[in-house]
Amino acid sequence: MPTIHLLIKGKVQGVFYRAGAKKAAIELSVKGWVRNKDNGDVEALVTGTAVQLGKFVDWCRQGPKNALVTEVQETDCEEISFDSFSIDR
Repeated sequence: MPTIHLLIKGKVQGVFYRAGAKKAAIELSVKGWVRNKDNGDVEALVTGTAVQLGKFVDWCRQGPKNALVTEVQETDCEEISFDSFSIDR
């Protein structure tokens, strides 16, 4: 299945972005991880079908209620297999 790396910019830390992303990923059966970056961005590495990933990226562009996403950079990666979706710290 396709694997993509996402870099999410904007007001995305301190607004439960990672928890929301995990909930969305579980609902969409997307696997991988999400984590905060030191510069205030959030990044994710996810795998799933093209449809699942499209819906997950759509969620990432909105984020949770208090987020203000200004940009989502999407990069295709080599296929990686994950057992679940996790929040990395």
